[in-house]
Amino acid sequence: MIGIVTPVHNDAEYLTECIASVLAQTYTNWEYTIVNNCSTDASLAIAQGAAAKDRRIRVVDNDRFRNIIQNHNHAVRQISPDAKYCKILFGDDWMYPTCLEELVRVAEANPSVGLVSAYSMNGSAVLWQAPPYPCPKMPGREVCRNRLLGGQYLFGTMTSLLIRADLVRKRFDFFNDQNLHADQEACFEVLRESDFGFVHQVLTFCRPWDNSTNGALGIGYNSIHLGEYVIFLKYGRVFLPEDEYRQREKQITSSYYRKLAHNVLRMRSRRFWKHHSDGLAAFGKKLDIWALLKALPLEIASSLTHPIRSIRRAGAWWSQYIAATFSGNSGSRPHRLP
Repeated sequence: MIGIVTPVHNDAEYLTECIASVLAQTYTNWEYTIVNNCSTDASLAIAQGAAAKDRRIRVVDNDRFRNIIQNHNHAVRQISPDAKYCKILFGDDWMYPTCLEELVRVAEANPSVGLVSAYSMNGSAVLWQAPPYPCPKMPGREVCRNRLLGGQYLFGTMTSLLIRADLVRKRFDFFNDQNLHADQEACFEVLRESDFGFVHQVLTFCRPWDNSTNGALGIGYNSIHLGEYVIFLKYGRVFLPEDEYRQREKQITSSYYRKLAHNVLRMRSRRFWKHHSDGLAAFGKKLDIWALLKALPLEIASSLTHPIRSIRRAGAWWSQYIAATFSGNSGSRPHRLP
């Protein structure tokens, strides 16, 4: 059985479509849990209406609001103890009818696989990178090694994935609350002890992020670069031999501090620097001021070498900053990852 979970926060606009995609699956051995995270719209009523019509659907109504990652952890804890696989489906996404069937087919044919992914759509483009076709299974440690060395990102989002339930249950907190990119970290944890599967088909629809999502995930704070850096700090020595680790550490550290140096020139706020300082501290690291000062002349030289490009970038950034400041949109409402 597949335990499907949808964490929901104010997703009424899309939730009916999401639920309908579960009901339309050609693979029917599933239990579906919708976790309402204190929504103020009609999300709870929509979920309860669906549960009243199909006994495989149940609704968990949170007694208090949880942040994005806390609610992810709360949601995956709701899967049935009888479930062999866990499928997370965000409330504003949906699955194509054969999604579960195709993901389970690869998982069942390859018992060592703990994580299966596939292509997705955002309405206008096919998303995510993929291993060469045909390649239904890859060693999990090799996938992680390749990613740490700057290779393909094969995981997609959690909507793209099917995860073996026993590997989810092994940790009370499947997602690390200290890392905004906890989905990638969770994939690394699963692949420490299992292999990776891939279906070369488009099986899900992932709705593009909106501005509130970007704020909730810290994307405006170069959180993606921070996330890549801390993932390397945590798993570099787990998946890389020492010579590869040392060489790659120099590269990724230099790249990260060049990004930070660029933001010195953009006169970032204290919130930006606190975001990075706190993110590094969660993994036992401090913001290296000397590395930042070392990178700053290189970034200044780059700006002087390409003055027109630098002026355009600065103009675009300041225009966005002023617009966001005066619009009063803090981007704090969790949406894409409820």
